[in-house]
Amino acid sequence: MNLRLNPQTIKKLRRFRQIKRGYFSFLVLALFLVLCLFGELLVNDRAIAVKYEGEMYFPTYGAFHPGTDFGLNYQYEVNYRDLKVLFEQQGGDNWVMMPPVPYSPFENDSASGVFRPEAPNFDARHFLGTDSTSRDILARLFYGTRTALIFSLGFMICVYIIGVAIGCAMGFFGGWFDILCQRLIEIWSNIPFLYMVIIVFSVIPAAYSIPIRIAILLIVMVLFSWTSMTYYMRTETYKEKVRDYVAASRVMGASNSRIIFRHILPNVLATLVTFMPFTIVSAVTAITALDFLGFGLPPPTPSLGELLKQGTANLRTAPWIVTSAFTTLVILLTIVTFIGEAIREAFDPKKYTVYR
Repeated sequence: MNLRLNPQTIKKLRRFRQIKRGYFSFLVLALFLVLCLFGELLVNDRAIAVKYEGEMYFPTYGAFHPGTDFGLNYQYEVNYRDLKVLFEQQGGDNWVMMPPVPYSPFENDSASGVFRPEAPNFDARHFLGTDSTSRDILARLFYGTRTALIFSLGFMICVYIIGVAIGCAMGFFGGWFDILCQRLIEIWSNIPFLYMVIIVFSVIPAAYSIPIRIAILLIVMVLFSWTSMTYYMRTETYKEKVRDYVAASRVMGASNSRIIFRHILPNVLATLVTFMPFTIVSAVTAITALDFLGFGLPPPTPSLGELLKQGTANLRTAPWIVTSAFTTLVILLTIVTFIGEAIREAFDPKKYTVYR
């Protein structure tokens, strides 16, 4: 099946490409998302490849390898950084290929044996230093940013599914259904979001796994964030359902579902696309703020908010922590905001409409 875009959509995409600031920001974000797919090959304490006694091993996505697999006298997982140094000292054909940042976001690595912040050290490949428990900051920033983007994308998808469905139904059916939904949404919107997050996380058992706790946080955020999208969809659907093409569809016997999915939703696509980047920005900001307050992603999950919290607590003794986290957050939000502004300008029908 060939995917054919509407000529108007093609024009809007061309206009977006002409807005250089937003277009290049989109390319940078797309490149980072691609790198995130192969993040373990860039930032990881496991080797990319190991050659030992003529046999090749690929530990990054492979099985657990104890030290005995490489001629060492212990059963726990081998330290590939030490193994690389050992092979280099021994010479021969054995070698280890490590990622550019050879640390995991959960690994404590202290040269002095005391867990404390250490300044950036290029010889040790701690390019941005370590945090208060001697974990590599660059590794935690990389995986924290990846987690924030994945979380935000999931948040956006869930908010759009609920908000678009309810808002479109309100605008299309109208009447008592619209009035009832409006009143319920107004009541729901008055529930304080932060208090509910605090209450929910205070009763969640600590025995729950990290993925389950992250899923619960996502559900709570979505439940209190979908209401604003319904108003935009309700308004757009009200505008579209009184147009001639909808009346013609009714005369031809089209069902309500066909009218909504084949006619109305494609014509409100500009509104949906315009709000996507700003929804991601709000999600990243919210999850960072919650992490900073201690009610976000469960520890030891790497996150920008947790690093900001560490940085403010060690502002005088370890300024590199807050500097790295704050700079990363600013760059991320700036890139997504530039993309959002470019999309809004490219998809704005008023800006590129000429009345004769």
